[in-house]
Amino acid sequence: MSDELRLRDECYMQLALEQAELAAQVGEVPVGAVLVQGDEVIASAFNRPIAEHDPTAHAEIQVLRQAGQSQQNYRLCDTTLYVTLEPCVMCVGAILHARIGRLVYAAAEPKMGAVDSAFSLLRDERHFHRMQVASGVLEAPSRELIQSFFRQRRDAKKAEKSS
Repeated sequence: MSDELRLRDECYMQLALEQAELAAQVGEVPVGAVLVQGDEVIASAFNRPIAEHDPTAHAEIQVLRQAGQSQQNYRLCDTTLYVTLEPCVMCVGAILHARIGRLVYAAAEPKMGAVDSAFSLLRDERHFHRMQVASGVLEAPSRELIQSFFRQRRDAKKAEKSS
């Protein structure tokens, strides 16, 4: 990966991390996503399943919905999706249907990750669409944000039980 591409990826992943921090502030699992076309951010969002009472309201789905509306097209070709956590099976399916050109994610998700970890859905040769994938961009701050979020939740539950 060229230095220019690495710096670009880090810049946009930082924006996705800011979205993830917003999720944490409102009690959602801290995952953020940013969709970029050329040099323009066309959508950004964070997880909202709790607030929206919607199991499909993952950051990636939120971004795809926003971008589809703003672009007036469900196909989002020639875009790059930046997400702070490896997408799940549902999100990978939506990403494929949207024809995203490139996926960049920060931290692997060993239990539900559907790109490289638990499943390798994008590597299946039967898919109608291929995309480039890069992983590990700003992995440490993304992983720390998620671990800190769940640590705080566990600590709060312990405090609740002991009071």
